[in-house]
Formats: sequence, C-alpha cells, structure tokens
Amino acid sequence: MIGLLQRVSEASVVVAGEKIGAIGTGLLALVGVERGDSETQAERLLERLLGYRVFADSTGRMNRSLVDIEGGLLLVPQFTLAADTGKGMRPSFTPAASPETGERLFSWLLRQAQQRHSPVASGRFGADMQVRLTNDGPATFWLRVSPSVS
Repeated sequence: MIGLLQRVSEASVVVAGEKIGAIGTGLLALVGVERGDSETQAERLLERLLGYRVFADSTGRMNRSLVDIEGGLLLVPQFTLAADTGKGMRPSFTPAASPETGERLFSWLLRQAQQRHSPVASGRFGADMQVRLTNDGPATFWLRVSPSVS
C-alpha cells in the first residue's frame, strides 16, 4: 500500500462541483492499493500516517506528528500510485489491486482513521476528483508498506 503524503495548510476534494472533503492544517494522503495488500498493510500505513513526524517543533525541526498537532487528515484514493513506470512511455497498472480490493481496503483505512483521529475527510473511490491543496514547505513524502510485510 502506498501513501503519498503532503503536509498542507489546507486541502479539499471536489466531485461534480461539490466539495466533499476538506481540512485545514494537516496531511493530504493520496492512497494507492497494490496487489497482495490486505488490512495488515492498511493498518501499518495508518500507523505511519498518524505518527509520521513531519511537523515542526518549537525549534523548527520535524519532530511532531499529525496526532501531536491535532491536524486534519484528508485521504484520497489514487490507483495510479501503484503504476509500474519502469519502462516504455505508458504506465502499466498490473501492480495495482483490483478495483474491488482497492475500494474495500481504502474504505477500511478510512473507517479506521475516523475511529482513531479527528478530523478525517476523504475523496470518493472511483470518482473524477479535483484535489486542491496548499502544500506547506513544500513537504511531500512517499510511504510504501510492501504487500509482503505482515
């Protein structure tokens, strides 16, 4: 499972002209599900999303987590993160989980995040979304929990 984290001062998701999710200061996490992923990988990714220290402490060092700052979490499903871009001029989506598995695991991740943290907002699986954000830094991090990790 892949999470592309962006530290933001604000972010939102719009579907068909309607804002369906928004946060202030926090993390926007684009989430890709790979073949072989399960709740085990989703759980580990969530632990990292909530605990990853990318916010400044009083000395300006990245020592504080999303939980520490009580920031928002915006989860957005993005299957293209699982693309194989190693050769050719067109991505291959063979590494991506099936749409059914991707939706199931994204929904599971969202439910778990909502139970453990607030505020949590999300995009809509399978929808054409417009994601708006103000990247703070910029600070962007790529996290991957390998399907072979259990």
